[in-house]
Order: sequence, then C-alpha cells, then structure tokens
Amino acid sequence: MTLTDQSTQVRPGEELDASVIDPYLKAHIPGLIGNPAVSQFPGGASNLTYLVAYPGKEFVLRRPPFGQKAKSAHDMGREFRILTQLNEGFPYCPKAYAHCTDASLIGIEFYVMERVKGIILRSDIPAELDLDASRTEALCKSFIERMVELHQVDYNACGLADLGKPEGYVQRQIEGWSARYEKALTPDAPHWQQVITWLHDKMPADHPRPAIVHNDYRFDNVILDGANPMRIIGVLDWEMATLGDPLMDLGNSLAYWIEAGDPAPVQLMRRQPSNAPGMLSRRQFVDHYAECAGIRIDNFDFYYCYGLFRLAGIVQQIYYRFFHGQTQDKRFAQFIQMNRLLEQMSLQLIGRSPL
Repeated sequence: MTLTDQSTQVRPGEELDASVIDPYLKAHIPGLIGNPAVSQFPGGASNLTYLVAYPGKEFVLRRPPFGQKAKSAHDMGREFRILTQLNEGFPYCPKAYAHCTDASLIGIEFYVMERVKGIILRSDIPAELDLDASRTEALCKSFIERMVELHQVDYNACGLADLGKPEGYVQRQIEGWSARYEKALTPDAPHWQQVITWLHDKMPADHPRPAIVHNDYRFDNVILDGANPMRIIGVLDWEMATLGDPLMDLGNSLAYWIEAGDPAPVQLMRRQPSNAPGMLSRRQFVDHYAECAGIRIDNFDFYYCYGLFRLAGIVQQIYYRFFHGQTQDKRFAQFIQMNRLLEQMSLQLIGRSPL
C-alpha cells in the first residue's frame, strides 16, 4: 500500500481531453515525449485538479469548477503568479510551468505546475506512519510554524506588494463574505444574521503587520515527505491568497480544526486528523502561533467566529452549485448540514465570548 497521494479515474462530466492539452504542454515545457495519461485527484471541493503523466515526468493541471463561480474566484492567472513569485521566499510552493488563457482549448483557462509527490493527511493519520502522540505533536507544531513562516515572508521582496490591500482588510472580509453568502443562499440555508451583526460590531482595527495570508491553510493542503513524514515539503491551493491580517488567516485555519473534545456532531465535520493524540487544541494552536510569531493574542473569539462564518460561505457556495444541478458530485449534498452546524457553533461562541 502506498501512502503517497494518488489520483483516480476522472469524475463523469469533468473529463480532460489529453489530445488537446498535449500539444500545448509540449510547446511550453521542454523535453516532453510520448502521450500523457490523465487522471484526477479526488480531494478538494473548489478548483479541479488533474494529474497529467508523461513518461518520466508528472504535472498537475488546475482549472476552475464547472457551473456558477463567485466573481473574482478561481483566477488561474493570479494563482499562477503567486506560485511563480512566492516560490523563492517560501520554498514550499510548487513550481509553476504554464498558464493558458486560451479558453478554446478546454473551455476555460488553466495552469500547470510541478507535482510535489508526497503524503497528504486527510481525515486520519495512516497507521503505517507509526506516529505516536509525541511525533504527532511535533508534526502539528511544524504545521503551525510553516504558517508563521509564511506570515513573515517579505512580500515586497517577492514582488507581491500589489497582491491585496491590507488597509481595511477586516472590514472588506466581513462585508464581502456577507454579500457572497447572501448571493449563494438556497431556500434550505440558514441566514446567519445574528452572527453577521456581531462580526460587524466587533471588528478590530487593521493589523499593524500585514502579511501574505493563505486563506485555506489545512493539513490536506500540506504535503509531507514520503521518506520522512515529519517534514513538510509542499503547501497547495493558493487561489485565495492575498495580503491582509494574519490573525484572520489563523481564524480560517482554526475553523477547520476539530479537536478531540468537540461534540459528536462536530466530529462528523472533521476533514483532517486534528483530533489525533498529540494534536494541539485550538487554544494551544493559538498559543504556539503567538509564541513563534513573537506576538500576544489576548482574545481570539472574533477571528475564530469569522473563520466559522467564512467557512460557511465557502460551503454554501459549493452547495449552491449542487442544489442547482451545476455539479453531480454527491459529496456536496451534505454541505447544507455542515452550514447549519457552523452557525450553531458560531452562536455558541458568541454566547460565551467576553467581547
């Protein structure tokens, strides 16, 4: 059994014509020979990710999903540029090779990057890795430290100073996700009005040290070295990266962080092994981040609540596509229950928050 992340058969309706992309890739990437085999990575719920395998060389092709897409989302050119320019300052970015803007090839733009071959942790840690609590804790801390490392990258030196506008970032995120959520509403979705009002009322000032924020930093977007699973060798999915408040990025990550003591309904939402023996709790996660970053974080409730609401917005946008028949991926049928649970978690957080 291999632990390296594997591609599988392409899902019906999401086919990629190898005969169409082959001449394009050979024109843009030197040294390719033979015919490519195309398969699809089953993870992810946003952009579609394919493995394009030539004899001796493998690449990953990313394209937007089918169906309605949020305005400004799934910008392949932007993600390609981030990978290209950030790689030197943050070497965990995969190398990008080509960005195709000619929609006549496959019906939409796409880009191609290197395949970083390794282990991606999803719901649980494979027993074959033999990670005891001590090693799991060390891996968890390394995961947090890479996030701190990203937040300390000099984005000016990388040529990414125009990636976003740090001024007013918090307010734009709250207002932006409120508008996106409303646009993605379906008749069976909660309205989140009490939470949205609370977030508007409790908005902090802009962070004094803005940073590159990944906006989707989770274990299933991190690649571990197959020969040494304690070592992180890659970070994926840069489509939502921008400049802004690093604590908002931390809140995003904590929204996915289901810890061992969370109630059973919350455990059903878990998509990474954050509950494993040795994994830090959310509070310990924040404390370790603060220690490594050399900052003080007095009250994290706003950022965590924002992360929960933003996650609900992402979930609802995906569910909207399923609800309206724009995707046949049956995984998304349950996203409405996830949305409702996230609202309950947010309301409970607000109820006990001293803010």
